[in-house]
Amino acid sequence: MKKTLFLFCLLPSLLNAQVSRTKNVVDHVNPLMGTASKHEFSNGNTYPAIALPWGMNFWTPQTGPMGNGWAYTYDSSRIVGFKQTHQPSPWINDYGQFALMPATGKLVFKETDRASWFSHKAEESRPYYYKVYLADHDVVTEITPTERAAFFRFTYQQTDSAFLVIDALDKGSFIRILPEQRRIEGYTTRNRGGVPDDFKNYFVIQLDQPFSASWIYQDGKLVPGAGEKQAKHTGAVISFKTMRGQQLQARVSSSFISPEQAALNLQREIGSKSFDEIKTTAKARWNEVLGKVDVEGGSVDQLRTFYSCLYRSVLFPQKHYELDASGKPVHYSPYNGKTLPGYLYAGTGFWDTFRSLYPLLNLLYPSVNAEMQEGLVNAYKEGGWLPEWSSPGYRNSMIGNNSASVVADAYLKGLRGYDIQTLYEGILKSTNNEGPLTAVGRKGVSFYNELGYVPYDVNINENAARTLEYAYDDFTIWQLAKVLKRPQAEIDLFAKRSQNYRHLYDPSTKLMRGKNKDGNFQTPFNPFKWGDAFTEGNSWHYTWSVFHDIQGLIDLMGGRKSFIQMLDSVFKMPPVFDESYYKKVIHEIREMQVMNMGQYAHGNQPIQHMIYLYNYAGEPWKTQYWVREVMNKLYLPQPDGYCGDEDNGQTSSWYVFSAMGFYPVCPGTDQYVIGAPLFKKIRLQLENGKQVEINAPAVNENNLYVQSLKANGRLHTNNWLSHAALMKGMRLDFIMQAQPDLKRGTSQAAAPYSMSAPQK
Repeated sequence: MKKTLFLFCLLPSLLNAQVSRTKNVVDHVNPLMGTASKHEFSNGNTYPAIALPWGMNFWTPQTGPMGNGWAYTYDSSRIVGFKQTHQPSPWINDYGQFALMPATGKLVFKETDRASWFSHKAEESRPYYYKVYLADHDVVTEITPTERAAFFRFTYQQTDSAFLVIDALDKGSFIRILPEQRRIEGYTTRNRGGVPDDFKNYFVIQLDQPFSASWIYQDGKLVPGAGEKQAKHTGAVISFKTMRGQQLQARVSSSFISPEQAALNLQREIGSKSFDEIKTTAKARWNEVLGKVDVEGGSVDQLRTFYSCLYRSVLFPQKHYELDASGKPVHYSPYNGKTLPGYLYAGTGFWDTFRSLYPLLNLLYPSVNAEMQEGLVNAYKEGGWLPEWSSPGYRNSMIGNNSASVVADAYLKGLRGYDIQTLYEGILKSTNNEGPLTAVGRKGVSFYNELGYVPYDVNINENAARTLEYAYDDFTIWQLAKVLKRPQAEIDLFAKRSQNYRHLYDPSTKLMRGKNKDGNFQTPFNPFKWGDAFTEGNSWHYTWSVFHDIQGLIDLMGGRKSFIQMLDSVFKMPPVFDESYYKKVIHEIREMQVMNMGQYAHGNQPIQHMIYLYNYAGEPWKTQYWVREVMNKLYLPQPDGYCGDEDNGQTSSWYVFSAMGFYPVCPGTDQYVIGAPLFKKIRLQLENGKQVEINAPAVNENNLYVQSLKANGRLHTNNWLSHAALMKGMRLDFIMQAQPDLKRGTSQAAAPYSMSAPQK
C-alpha cells in the first residue's frame, strides 16, 4: 500500500517532468493572427508564414490577386495558389515570388480560373505545417518548410484530369519542363524595387511521379508539349491520372544565385527525406527557437498570444544568403548584382524594429544578430550605404538614420565577431550625408548639422520627426564612439547633437513642434495634425521620442508633476485628429480612433514606449496599469489580433518584452525599464547557458501592480534592470497586488538612465 501511495504521489511530478521535456510551444502559435486586415484597416497586415525562423523563403496560401500586397486575408473565400514569398509588409510588397496550385477537371492556368473555395474549418495553419482542402478541385494541399526549400503533398481524387499549375508570374519569367526527370525549372524576376536589373529567383520543382502531358503558359496562351519559354509571363501546367487518395509530392527550392545553387539547396535541405521527416525537423526547430522562453501560469489565450508574437519576432529579417558546395555562406547582392561570400539578411525597416525587435535579438538570439551585423557590413561594402529599409536592397520608405541604433545596441550589449570599424564608418557616412534615396543617409542633414534641426519651411517633409530621430541616433553614436575610443572631438560632437531635440520643444504647448529656418515655430500649429512635421503620427505621439534623455524632457516640461499630467493627457483626450496633410484618413489614424484609448496610438511605433515613461517621473504603477490594459485589449490570438501593422516583429516584440515585465525604452543603453510581468513564471534560456527566471506567483487579472521585486534574493528598488546583470543569470521575484504601491520606485534615484540626469 505504501509503495502504491508513493507511486501515486510521485505520478504528477513525473508527468509534469515529461510534459516539460516534450512541450511543443510552437503549437501555441496561431499564424493567422493579424490576417483579418485590408488596405484601409490593419489588424496586423500579416500572412501565415509557413517557414523556419529567419528562413530565406517563406510560403503562404494566396487569396489576393497577383501583385497585391494583401496576399492572404482571413475574410477571403478562395485560394488562387501557394506562393513562395519574401514580403515583409504589404506596403513594401514582395519580390522573387512564384506559386503552385493543384486543379482538377479542366485545363486552367489563370488565377481566376484555377481559384478554389476553401474554409477555415478545413484549414490547419502551423509555422511548420499548413494543410487546406480545396473544395472546387477536391484536393488537399499540405506544405512543410526548410530554410530555402519546401515539401508539398497534394492528395487528389480519382480522375484522368489532375493538374498542377506552376505560375512564374509576370514582369519577366522563364519556365522549362523536363518530363524524363519529372522536373520543372524556371526563374521569376517579379519585384517591387530594391534589386538590380539582373535580379532573378531561380526555382526547381522535383516531382515524385511522371506526368502524362504538359503545357507552357506564355503571355496569355497555353502551348502544349513545349520544352521551355521565356516571356513577360510564363508558367506551366502538368497533368496526371490519379486514383482517389493518390498523393503527388513536390520538392521545391530556389536560389537568388543560379539554377545550380537552387538544385544544391534542394538536395541539401530535403534530398530523399520524406514529408513527415521534414515536418518533424521543422517543428523541432521552431520548438528550439521559441523554447528559449518557457512560459507558465497564464490563460490559454495569453499563452497563444505570447508565442504567436514570439513567432512573428523571429521571422524577419530573412536570411538572404545560401551555402555553397563547401558549406560556406554566399549571397547574391541586391546592392551590386554580384555573387559574393558572406552573410546577408533582408526584409526589415529599422524605423520600426530598432525599438524592441533588435533588442530582443540581443537578449535571446545574439548569435543570429551577429550574423545580421556581418550582413550589414556586407551591405555597406556592396552598396556604399547602410540600409534603413531593406527588401532586399535599399527601399525608399520611412525616415531616420536608425541603423545607428541597431549597430550600436548590438555592440554595446556584447555582440562580437564582425567588423565594427567598417560599420562605424558606414554610420559616419550616413550621419553626415544625404543618400541616394530620402530613406538612406539623412535627408536635411546640412540644416540639421548647422541649425540643430531640420526646418519646417525648406520643403523637407516630416522634418520634426527627422530631427528627433537624428538626435536619438546621435546619442547611440556617442555611446558607440566612446567604446571604440574615437577622437574626443568626435565624441563631444555627437554628445552635443544628441541634445538637438531641445530646439523643437515649445514651452507654450509643452509639445514638440516644427520650427522654421529663421528660428520661429511654424504656425498655425495643431497638435492633432498627423503627418506634416511628423511621420505617421502627430505631436502628441512624437513628443516622447527623446528615448535617451527623458529627464531632459521632464525638465523642459517643468518637472515631474507637469510631465505626468502630459502623459496622463494622452489617454484622457478624445481620439480627435486632423488628416488634412494626407487628404484622407489613413489606416493608422483610423486604428487609433477606434481603440478607445484617447490619443494613444499603439498600432504605430512612435508612441509604443511612452507607457514606460512613468518610471522616470516617480509613478511606475501607471506604467503597470497601462501595460496590462494594452496587452489585454489590443492583442488577441485571432485573425484581428493586432491593433495596427505588426511590422516585422516590432509590435510583437513589444508584447514579448512587456509580458516578461520589462522593456528597452532606449536601445543603446544597458537598461530595460520595468513594467509588470503577465505570467506566473517565465524562464529565459540565454545562449551563454545562463537562465533568467521571472516569478510572479500572485499575478492575475486583478493583481497587476508590483508591490516589491527581488533580484537574486535582494530587494530591487530601481525601476530598471541591467542587461549585463541579466546575462549573468538572474532570478526575479515579483510580489504582485491588486492596489498600486504609491511608494515603490518614486525616488529620483530609482529612475532609469537619462543623459541629463546624474549618472549612477
